Amino acid sequence: MRVASTTRTSEKTAILAEYLASLDAPYLPIAAVFLTGRAFPEHDPRTLGVGWSGLAAAVLAVAGADQAAFRRAYDRTSDVAASVRLVLEEAGHTVESGAEGAPDGGAEGEAEPTLAETYAALEAIEAAAGAAAKQAILEALLRRCSPATAAGLVRVVTGELRIGLREGLLEAAIARAFNREPAAVQRAGQLTGDVGRTAALARDNRLADATVTLFHPLRCMLASPAADAAEIMTRLGPTAWVEDKYDGIRAQLHRQGSEVRLFSRDLNDIGGQFPEVVNDARHLSWAGILDGEILAWKDGHVLPFLQLQARLGRKAPSAKIRAEVPVIFVAWDALALDTDGDAATTSLLDEPLAERRRRLEALHLPLAADGGRFALSHLASVDSVAALEAAFTAARARRNEGLLVKDPSSRYTPGRRGLGWLKMKKALASIDCVVVGVETGHGKRHGVLSDYTFAVRDTAAGTLVTIGKAYSGLTDAELAELTRWFEAHTISVHGRYRVVEPSIVVEVAFDVIMRSIRHRSGFALRFPRIARLRPDKTAADVDTTETVTRLFDELQVGAEHLVTATARR
Repeated sequence: MRVASTTRTSEKTAILAEYLASLDAPYLPIAAVFLTGRAFPEHDPRTLGVGWSGLAAAVLAVAGADQAAFRRAYDRTSDVAASVRLVLEEAGHTVESGAEGAPDGGAEGEAEPTLAETYAALEAIEAAAGAAAKQAILEALLRRCSPATAAGLVRVVTGELRIGLREGLLEAAIARAFNREPAAVQRAGQLTGDVGRTAALARDNRLADATVTLFHPLRCMLASPAADAAEIMTRLGPTAWVEDKYDGIRAQLHRQGSEVRLFSRDLNDIGGQFPEVVNDARHLSWAGILDGEILAWKDGHVLPFLQLQARLGRKAPSAKIRAEVPVIFVAWDALALDTDGDAATTSLLDEPLAERRRRLEALHLPLAADGGRFALSHLASVDSVAALEAAFTAARARRNEGLLVKDPSSRYTPGRRGLGWLKMKKALASIDCVVVGVETGHGKRHGVLSDYTFAVRDTAAGTLVTIGKAYSGLTDAELAELTRWFEAHTISVHGRYRVVEPSIVVEVAFDVIMRSIRHRSGFALRFPRIARLRPDKTAADVDTTETVTRLFDELQVGAEHLVTATARR
């Protein structure tokens, strides 16, 4: 693809703009959505439901190849779509080229499918009942695709585009294609959550028609990372607001009349997983959208994230699980409101945070302190570096991850990571571990052994026991050097995974230690990252399970007294 072949942003934008401008109206929204690596618009809850085995089976049926061929291709490319292209090319699979975007693509088997035909097939896959039916539709579609087109299709099916196409770049291309203001395109995209609709609005010069729509989730505003208090106060001072950064899951609550829905950060409907919050919200008297966090909560205390995980991924948790791991919704922002309850909501995105918070507090949510399922985020104001450090220490004492530091005048910018919100996090601790296994990376790290499994020492058993896996923290130069070392000191190879000599010691930073049956140590590290290499140490010097147990006792997540004076109002 031409877009993937260049690293220059200006060239990518020009190529995309030319392509988008050339499309007929019915094809433009489809192409724009596909260019995000999705089959359906971002706010659309539908998923294809095609797993690795179904995808591989369809490709191999078209190629007349076996599983070993796919494994060999993947070992060479570390990329599913590239592997599909390689397997089909080696099988000599060819089709006629159809006119891209044309209304008719020719009879099946004679020409490549058009955008409309591809989208219709993806809708059919989503609607099909059962893996076999989905696989049959995908196989028929792949038979009409050249190896290059099949690779592109697979990138959409798997959601891994990998052509260096950021969302902002696509918006810039839409603006250029139709001679619109980039800021107007960006804003419409934030409000609609649908780049296809945004492209159509830009084409028709109707970007101003984009509005916040209930039950179409907005992308979450994100905070930029910052650890240094002085830097934060320089950016956000002289006065900044601070909120505890909770260890739950981000959630967006939409309510109108008796309809209530909860959406996750990736815009999936998760209301069925948390019926307590949904039922409590049904009795409220306003319509609108709140931003916040779902926390496991019992007997006035926040439960560890590990316990909250028992609630995740279930369509409808059992009564037993709901009793063991009840939850609350901690609200920190109001994105749209109408206090008449059923009237059209008014967007608050352009209002300053101070006004949005005032409107939020005026809702008088049924708080957990009073037996409800809601709380307001712990909010304070700081005006100095010392005050910010003290607030951070206090948040950690409440067993939270750190702080969100916000400019009280900031607007809400969906999907953006600006400087109006900063997240202040510091590693709780670090331990020295030895690398016992490595795995080939993906994407730009293809061919590099970059995924490290590490272990600590069990002194009672006299063995090394695994405690985690990390992918980040080392430079490209360090990874290249270590790859050569690991290749020369491999004990055994198991597909993409290598057991290596336990000699390379790394200092691993983390945020939380959790009990876990996944690793032989009995523990797992949350958000582990390699802080530095420790060439001064050997495997005999790494930390022990006794050390880990002591840290677990000291740092165990279990926030107390979340419902502060702010939440009790």
